[in-house]
Amino acid sequence: MMKNLILLGSTGSIGTQVLEVIDYINDEWNVEVLTANRSSEQITNQAKKYKPSYVIMADESSAQEVKLNLRDYNIKVLGGKKHLNEIVKLDGIDLVINALVGASGLIPTLNTLENKTRLGLANKESLVVGGHLVENKLKKLNKKNMLLPIDSEHNAIFRLLEKHSKAELKNIILTASGGPFVNKNKSELKEVTVKEALNHPNWDMGSKITIDSATMMNKGLEVIEAHWLFKVGYDKIKVVIHPQSIIHSMIELIDNSIYAEMSVADMRMPIQHVIEYPNITDGIGKPLDLVKQGKLEFLEPDYDKFACLKLAFEAGKEGGSYPAVLNAANEIAVDKFLNKKIQFIEIPKIIRKAIDAHQKVDNPTIDQIVEIDQWAREFVKEVV
Repeated sequence: MMKNLILLGSTGSIGTQVLEVIDYINDEWNVEVLTANRSSEQITNQAKKYKPSYVIMADESSAQEVKLNLRDYNIKVLGGKKHLNEIVKLDGIDLVINALVGASGLIPTLNTLENKTRLGLANKESLVVGGHLVENKLKKLNKKNMLLPIDSEHNAIFRLLEKHSKAELKNIILTASGGPFVNKNKSELKEVTVKEALNHPNWDMGSKITIDSATMMNKGLEVIEAHWLFKVGYDKIKVVIHPQSIIHSMIELIDNSIYAEMSVADMRMPIQHVIEYPNITDGIGKPLDLVKQGKLEFLEPDYDKFACLKLAFEAGKEGGSYPAVLNAANEIAVDKFLNKKIQFIEIPKIIRKAIDAHQKVDNPTIDQIVEIDQWAREFVKEVV
């Protein structure tokens, strides 16, 4: 029997790899919905291949272009963020994969869970800015494993914790590649170029996430994500730099034993785990040759050099609306760096200014989060 899938963000790095996994699995899944922001040519090609019932473009002018491209196909093309938010409420959907980038992923995440549909989450910002709201939805569902994490680190922890109780857990250990600047000192980061920052040693990702990896903000956001996913305090979440990206994360138990999940660096592997869950099937990724790998290294993060990681821990511990400010300020600061308006080392300084200027709101509503998100973006634009 065919299963139905909604893929939010089908033209991004994660989205395209989801479709590779679907091709590998073969004819088990029907892609019912594809969505993108502005990548009209790419999503047109995807739609012609997978023949979804719906294509949603967040950008309305791009929707018109796609509609023209697909005029000979029986595919409904809609434009605007409202349709993106609402499409996850379709009946008969077995899995929604949220591969959107940024805080715009929060409302589709909440609507998916409201609709009692299983969610494969690659949009970490949903939990960063609205973790308490997502937690409330999951509590109401009262069903196990309705949210499955796709990030390789959280997918690894999810797998490891399935065999152990909360009482047995001492620490979660998130591994980080350290990005392209793991061996540079802080003074060397002053002259970093956009090209250098985009040159990630292990992963092929979109530009925003790649810069986040270079600043280690990506790991900071994952710390907040882990807090909500696994319901652990920040004192039990550790970060260790592991340049080879072979161990995707670890758990330490109260008997001081450490369990690790290891595989080659390939995002299609956690994606396949989520799509096939709870089954383990023949894998799309290459096997890990430990002898060929040779060595695994572990380093302490430099919280002075990687100030974004420190900021994320602080914002997470403070809670309330601070993570929403952190995320929004970071998105604009990264965009300014990519457009060569600011230096690489200015990114955490600008985020710090936004956090310091913000008045904390405890347990913000979705409307307040949207308002705070917009405030932080405008604040950073003015500062820059």
